[in-house]
Amino acid sequence: MECLLRFACAPPPPTAIVTPSLPFPLDTKKKRNGWLFRAKLSDDNDPLLQSAMDSASLRFHETHRPEPLFVDLYAGCFAQVPSHTRIDLKKRLEHYCIATKFIDDKLLRAVNHMDGLKQVVLLSDGMDTRPYRLNWPSSTIIFDISPERVFQKAAEKLKGVGAKIHNSLILCSIGILNIQETLRMKGFNGHRPSIWAIQGLPVMTLASFEEILFLVSGMAMNGCLFLGELPAWLAETEFGTRSSTEKWMDNLFMSNGFNVEIISYNEIAKSLGKEVVPRDYGNILFVAEQLRFSDDQVQPLVSGPTCKASSQCISLTCWEGVISFLTIIF
Repeated sequence: MECLLRFACAPPPPTAIVTPSLPFPLDTKKKRNGWLFRAKLSDDNDPLLQSAMDSASLRFHETHRPEPLFVDLYAGCFAQVPSHTRIDLKKRLEHYCIATKFIDDKLLRAVNHMDGLKQVVLLSDGMDTRPYRLNWPSSTIIFDISPERVFQKAAEKLKGVGAKIHNSLILCSIGILNIQETLRMKGFNGHRPSIWAIQGLPVMTLASFEEILFLVSGMAMNGCLFLGELPAWLAETEFGTRSSTEKWMDNLFMSNGFNVEIISYNEIAKSLGKEVVPRDYGNILFVAEQLRFSDDQVQPLVSGPTCKASSQCISLTCWEGVISFLTIIF
């Protein structure tokens, strides 16, 4: 509860507009690495830090409701807005908290009911408190992919108030550089089940989100889930109808080997006994299932013994999760 008492009441500093370098290099050779923000930032002009604190203030506000959807005892450590939520944040409050509750429940349901699922990958803003506030099964490994500077700031504040994760839980900070290599170095295994959730990770361009999909599709086993929120402005279609959004999402995700479903905020709210005011929230809530095999699953197949006969060739490919042998030429 000490965190809640430290909730800052000073108005937030002005947010500087910082234009980052392109999140992922657009070259013919894709790498599942990450992106680099080259501007030198301080606490007063870091838009990523400000955005993370704004989201924390929403969780703080929800925690203090009479019947909250969830309780985040650590949100007050990060939030730096007046105790009365700013008007611009109130517009996001209901939808954000419904999405947070939905993601919480999906994650816990998966790790408690899917055999062998111990790997959880959070693509976050750096102030995701799920490792601390959710009741994870023993031996769960959580990989947090987020801006390193924000994550370190959050870690310092959490340490300052004595926040600790459960002894049987492992939390690994990944950062947003060399993601694939860092995940592997810290123990991620593409031969084992995993679940991936995105909420808050800064996505600057459609190309950067496509690289995220490329990363997940290469590292997650077939049948694994990828869920969360993505910015609605990424869509290349008008959002006048649900069908146009669904078509765009289907094309985007299927091209990376995922079957995707758009989740209605209103339907989730009703299932929770809540109501949401229709408004342009600006995000899309989704759940996607991996249809392909991970790179680790495919590698033993493509690196097996090859035929030495010069007149014979066996070609092995993996497409949409289906492995097929092609023509044997004599």
